[in-house]
Amino acid sequence: MKISVGLYGTNAHHIALALIQGFNRHYTLFRQTCREAKTRFEKGDWQGVHRAVRERIRFYDDRVDECVERLRTEFDAEHLDDATWQQVKLLYIGLLLNHKQPELAETFFNSVTTKILHRTYFHNDFLFVRPSISTENLEADEAPTYRSYYAEADGLRGAIRQIVRDFHWQRPFADLERDVNYVYHAIRRALKHMPGREVNFQIQVLGSAFYRNKAAYIIGKAINGAVEYPFAIPVLHDNDGKLYLDTILLDGWRIGLLFSLSRAYFMVDMEVPSGYVQFLRAIMPNKPRSEIYIMLGLGKQGKTMFFRDFIYHLHHSQDKFVMAPGIRGLVMLVFTLPSYPYVFKIIKDVFGSSKEMDRATVKRKFMMVKQVDRVGRMADTLEFSNVLFPLARFNDEILDELERLAPSCYEIDGEQLIIKHLYIERRMEPLNIHLDRMDKANDLDGLEHAIKEYGSAIRELAQANIFPGDMLWKNFGVTRYGRVVFYDYDEIEYMTDINFRKIPPAPDFETEMSGEVWYPVARNDVFPEEFATFLLGSPQVRKLFMKHHKDLLTPAFWQKTQENIRAGQVEDFFPYPEELRFIHSRPTVNNEA
Repeated sequence: MKISVGLYGTNAHHIALALIQGFNRHYTLFRQTCREAKTRFEKGDWQGVHRAVRERIRFYDDRVDECVERLRTEFDAEHLDDATWQQVKLLYIGLLLNHKQPELAETFFNSVTTKILHRTYFHNDFLFVRPSISTENLEADEAPTYRSYYAEADGLRGAIRQIVRDFHWQRPFADLERDVNYVYHAIRRALKHMPGREVNFQIQVLGSAFYRNKAAYIIGKAINGAVEYPFAIPVLHDNDGKLYLDTILLDGWRIGLLFSLSRAYFMVDMEVPSGYVQFLRAIMPNKPRSEIYIMLGLGKQGKTMFFRDFIYHLHHSQDKFVMAPGIRGLVMLVFTLPSYPYVFKIIKDVFGSSKEMDRATVKRKFMMVKQVDRVGRMADTLEFSNVLFPLARFNDEILDELERLAPSCYEIDGEQLIIKHLYIERRMEPLNIHLDRMDKANDLDGLEHAIKEYGSAIRELAQANIFPGDMLWKNFGVTRYGRVVFYDYDEIEYMTDINFRKIPPAPDFETEMSGEVWYPVARNDVFPEEFATFLLGSPQVRKLFMKHHKDLLTPAFWQKTQENIRAGQVEDFFPYPEELRFIHSRPTVNNEA
């Protein structure tokens, strides 16, 4: 169908305008809070940082709901005919031709219209199943996506110094010349020797810093001949409130860990987000574009791209979905596709007898994980509704489990299985399976590393105001980098909502040996001494845990952590090894960022 000039001024045209106005309002507010991240960083307003992250999560859904309500009240959108909806889409495409965020605007269109249309309309005639506007070579009007620097009169040190100054932070550096020298010598050590400069030598740096928690990250790459050298430089506050460069990361895989979905999202001021994604993909070619969009705070766009990639994978694979390995959960039904590195989680209709909660509570806990600092210890999840899968790709075991445990969560329509609500997250090796494997292989170093990581995960979550609740091994996974991450959220609580107690002494020996509880227990009472009973049955595991984390078995650790949180103290969590920090070459500054 061709766009006709006669369509302008019609009902379809006004609907398309309402849709683009709804998106533009959303992205204006999104950019505003990202732009304010610089001010929050300069002021050291760490509580404000966390508030902004929580509030930004709601921006998208709020604007979608506003736009849906407008279309319903002004245009009676639910009763439009097919021809009008097709015209709306075509006119909307015309409005995106010179747009700076066309891919995001297409996704916004889908989000609004899928709340109005029946799912039989969920195809490319009415929605953007495939993108219609190319984002290649989009250029920003306000400022270029990245700035280029050339090591000329002042050499490499001069270029580094200028890169930092061009972010115009309104807070002085403690000693920028010292830090520039640290960066320079770290580069020399990493490269073994400084290569000769080719005629095209330049350093490209993304125009906005990447703000997260208590840090600002400078992201860029050096180009020399045919070789590119990615880098990331974290900028922190010292104890006197002055800025300093903490380290430089020069390995693409380490930079990739900054963008792990187990960490909080960045705040980045982007006029052309696709330009940032394209730049970051050059640094991290193995990182899916969907994950980069998510880490930039553009979660809905990340979900859209993830699902496009997933559908493509289904078309080019033949294996069947199977139940995920590990101990079956009491709340979630979990399956996976062996050829695809993700798991799919459905909230059951029937929970285990020990679980006193409902579906709404579980969904609230998953949303809570998105709004907090995950400190690299909680897996992020993608939430989807009404997802169509090819029925033939499911084995009988999954279909039987769905019918028995989650009959309200799915339906079958011809050759399609429709899951009404599910979560998708990166697949990891369950920690209990990992420990068994280490034990059978007699890998004592691997066993100790996993136990140490497990305790560190619990400790860091607590410091970030998260109590895992159910700390059994099966609720944690091991990433491909050997990091232990928590992924079972139905019992998580804020640390400040828990009452950590010491078990009072029994009145007599018979009472103590009876196995019955002799003291009152409220709903949110937790007794850390009990952790050892259900976690440390193996003598070897107990020995290793006590070596590294015995304080986790005492109320004192938990109570002190609560005091720090209530006092407004925000802990430092570094997404890179401690030994890489320049602070170890700086004896005059203590070890707190």
